[in-house]
Amino acid sequence: MIPKFRSKSLAFYGGSIIFVLLLFKVVTAYGETNLHAPPALISQYRLNSDQKLNCSQPNPLMLNIQQSGIYVNGSLSVAMTETPKIPEKPTLSGMLANRQLSLSGKVRKNVFCPSASANSQESVTIQSQLEGSGTLQGEMTITGIPTPLKFTAVAQKPNVADKEKSH
Repeated sequence: MIPKFRSKSLAFYGGSIIFVLLLFKVVTAYGETNLHAPPALISQYRLNSDQKLNCSQPNPLMLNIQQSGIYVNGSLSVAMTETPKIPEKPTLSGMLANRQLSLSGKVRKNVFCPSASANSQESVTIQSQLEGSGTLQGEMTITGIPTPLKFTAVAQKPNVADKEKSH
């Protein structure tokens, strides 16, 4: 028995295929014009500020960032000039939206001041704007300090050893 093709069946399947192809074309065109990946952040930023923290000798700070799309995790650590230090586990979390970076979480007090206790923590909120030159302009609010700390964060070039680890 030879199967017979019905014109109604051919029209239905042909129309369905054309509809799917047109829908794919429309969705692809929309995605290419309206959906864009967020800018990539550098993994380390050295924080510079004219304002001083409430301690005799504040540590220079490094903001370490891990990014997955718009979601960002980070940690604050002491900026080392000689030997690079392994970044701490992320204690800050937030988002990057419209070139605005928002992070919040807890940071050990001795990161800010070397004489402070390593066991106690401060709540930290960072609000900053990603500038085109690879810098962040913003402010950091720390519990226990009445005024926000305004800063400029300069991107640090990755280490040669870090590049080799990622390959």
